[in-house]
Amino acid sequence: MTQTISVAGMTCENCVRHVTEALQALPGVRSVRVDLRAGAATMDVERPLELDVVAHTLDEEGYELVR
Repeated sequence: MTQTISVAGMTCENCVRHVTEALQALPGVRSVRVDLRAGAATMDVERPLELDVVAHTLDEEGYELVR
């Protein structure tokens, strides 16, 4: 299953790496693709992730989930 989220605060490829690594560490995430220009992350997940968990994970890295 695919889940796409919008992420605010990314400005460079280093940001992409940080967001990718943070999201890949979440349980049930198989893979992550982050699009810097679109400000989006598309994840292949076993089941839909709880947005509160995703928001907390991104916040810890200095980014914001756009709802």
